[in-house]
Amino acid sequence: MKAVTIVPTYNERENIELLVSEILDLPVPVEVIIVDDNSPDGTGEIADWLAAAHPGQVHVIRRPGKLGLGTAYIAGFKKALEMGASRIMTMDADFSHPPRYIPALLKKSERVDVVIGSRYVDGGATAQCTLPRKVLSRGANGFAHLMLGLRARDTTAGFRCYRREVLESIDLESIRANGYSFLIEMLFLCQQAGWRIGEVPIVFVNRLLGASKISRKEIIKAILTVLRLAPRRIFSGKLTRIAHQGRGFLDAMGKLQESNSRGLNNGLQEQLIEQLINEGN
Repeated sequence: MKAVTIVPTYNERENIELLVSEILDLPVPVEVIIVDDNSPDGTGEIADWLAAAHPGQVHVIRRPGKLGLGTAYIAGFKKALEMGASRIMTMDADFSHPPRYIPALLKKSERVDVVIGSRYVDGGATAQCTLPRKVLSRGANGFAHLMLGLRARDTTAGFRCYRREVLESIDLESIRANGYSFLIEMLFLCQQAGWRIGEVPIVFVNRLLGASKISRKEIIKAILTVLRLAPRRIFSGKLTRIAHQGRGFLDAMGKLQESNSRGLNNGLQEQLIEQLINEGN
């Protein structure tokens, strides 16, 4: 199993070297793809140095400017798939997603298709987060659950592990969300496609170094993304019910025709007719 983790960066010079070191020191082999958006603080140069120091283990994608978290993930996904990775993870560069949980994500991925490092399952928690940050996270999750029917407890978490097949099945270029709302749209698409989604508990640690990238603009974009996706949930749900009813109707019709050809008793035929009526309602 070849595992790769994608780390988008923008002004993370205080964190990136130590983060990569901790990932490479894990008891399981994991390669790192750093996607840097031309960080003014020189993060890209440090990433290049890390790649030179760890050939075959650290890979770098340098982009011309700040193009958004979503496209950074997509660039990393494509690179990981080209590299032949069977497990593709995503994580933040600021240590809010401690690398020590990576083995647990990989272990869980043996049984499910998408694994989330979750704050909101038993054993999960947050540390050093302000009350407004906690309220924002809980509110975003509640809104996504209500509007999109997402079953995962932590829908906005960026610490994830995808099986290769999941990413190959999704039209990544069709995803319209670009910021942190990309995480919600990606999870929605995975659930709609029927992939098995699981969670492992982590302690999310608020960043100690560098500046947060979550802005009021990102919050508004996330709300708009959920509102855009909500009608798709409703429509796909209706299609699922119609398809289920259609299959039941055809099955009952087949049984009724078989009963006629075999001359079964009227009682059984009446039961089949009743089933047809129920399937049509």
